[in-house]
Amino acid sequence: MAFRSKLFFLEVGGNNGYTIFSRDFVSHRGIFPYNRGMDKERKSQLLAEKNRLAKQGGGQKRIDAQHQRGKLTARERLELLLDEGTFEEIGRFVTHRCTDFGLDKESFLGDGVVTGYGLVNGRMVYVYAQDFTVFGGSLAEAHAEKICRLLDMAIKNGAPIIGLNDSGGARIQEGVVSLGGYADVFYRNTKASGVIPQLSAIMGPCAGGAVYSPALTDFIFMVEQTSYMFVTGPNVVKTVTHEEISSEELGGANTHASTSGVSHFTAANDVECIEELKKVLSYIPQNCEELPPSLSYDEVGEKDCSALNEVIPALASQPYDMRSVVDGIVDDDSFLEVQKDFAENMIVGFARIEGRSVGIVANQPMVLAGVLDIHSSAKGARFVRFCDAFNIPLLVLVDVPGFLPGTDQEWNGVISNGAKLLYAFCEATVPRITVITRKAYGGAYDVMNSKHIGADLNFAWPMAEIAVMGAKGASEIIFRSEIRKASNPDEKLAEKIQEYADKFENPYIAASRGYIDEVIQPSETRKKVARGLKMLENKVDSMPKKRHGNIPL
Repeated sequence: MAFRSKLFFLEVGGNNGYTIFSRDFVSHRGIFPYNRGMDKERKSQLLAEKNRLAKQGGGQKRIDAQHQRGKLTARERLELLLDEGTFEEIGRFVTHRCTDFGLDKESFLGDGVVTGYGLVNGRMVYVYAQDFTVFGGSLAEAHAEKICRLLDMAIKNGAPIIGLNDSGGARIQEGVVSLGGYADVFYRNTKASGVIPQLSAIMGPCAGGAVYSPALTDFIFMVEQTSYMFVTGPNVVKTVTHEEISSEELGGANTHASTSGVSHFTAANDVECIEELKKVLSYIPQNCEELPPSLSYDEVGEKDCSALNEVIPALASQPYDMRSVVDGIVDDDSFLEVQKDFAENMIVGFARIEGRSVGIVANQPMVLAGVLDIHSSAKGARFVRFCDAFNIPLLVLVDVPGFLPGTDQEWNGVISNGAKLLYAFCEATVPRITVITRKAYGGAYDVMNSKHIGADLNFAWPMAEIAVMGAKGASEIIFRSEIRKASNPDEKLAEKIQEYADKFENPYIAASRGYIDEVIQPSETRKKVARGLKMLENKVDSMPKKRHGNIPL
């Protein structure tokens, strides 16, 4: 005998787009009573009505409120992201199973997250989009199960997973079950790390435990003025530390782009955010077993690189923009910078050389003379490890006077953070090419992908200076006694500086030792790098067998 019960149903209309009412039914929730005698037409009507309700989310009133905030709905975002007509939804009719605190009277198909798969520029991706119009996009048991299932499928089938986050956090009514759901997602994010690319777009609130899933993924995109991330919100901060701060100041897109470095890309609105996400996808492979996509390249109109001969200033202390070097080497308009506004003394990003995807890591002399410090080291290390995980060759452009000195750096761990960058390069087995454009001093020379830590090809421009330190500092140490005894110490110091510079401030001693493979004219760089990457395309290398290394976190 079928189980009969009286439960609550949703009907279009009324407050927030729905009216709650009860109706007897047999073993099924729906707009129509379901029984063995329902004919084929009414069953079809029931399916059509359920599909319509599922696609309407929390109802028109809440959709309008979402638009008034300058935000798109979950399904509108998916339409922009995926190729037209390719989205296949999974779990459309899933609902929560909680009956506490009034949830037995309110249920929505999909439970606040749209999950499925589709194509982005012809390539398979898995995607979930949290629906803020349903329970504020809050995560609970059924919601989390849908995301976990999608992650499991993405890992098994070797395709990227994209999360469009817009959630008020854990669904409080479900208590610890919600917390367990978060942990289930975190566990799968970690399993997927380095296996498939994981991209997170923060397109609304993301607070408390919700922040850790995006933090475990490869790249985070944020939308200005409408998205924010923080572990504890402004009200808690005020209670605990008595600080008055807004959500935007505490964890908005600009804060995480420039101050914390949590966000990798920012956009003015949802549309731009999704376009940026699609652009990043175009540089990376489907999974760790595949090569990144290549574009066809026409060699007939070979790029004119002569401008690179004029990039380096005559004075060694004068800065220049390393982006002009990057642009002079890579395919036109192909450079996509990552974390552009954070740790600006280090440049990282994707580009193409003769149609092939490459990762760029470069010092930026325009900011702090291009020194390595805590933030730039961590920024570079994370990017290097991503590229190595997904078979993206690395091009490293070096102009580094050393590590930033000072108590702030030492007390906050410049040693362990510098070691992160060193570890990342040492660990990388993808093709690695280094070009020293000007300075390469001290330990920073070693760290920036030197031959000694496994670089495949190392080039230097004629004006490159490879030494333990600058000529002035070295002369003051080496010739201290001689300078002090001289009748004119300043004149003697100048003499010794010139002597040291003539001997060491050039690339030829390093080249004589084989640390530099070739000294080249700047205008030859693109050709040399392109040929080097072609030569290295079948490179096979591996690390010693182990469970995993212990990177200095």
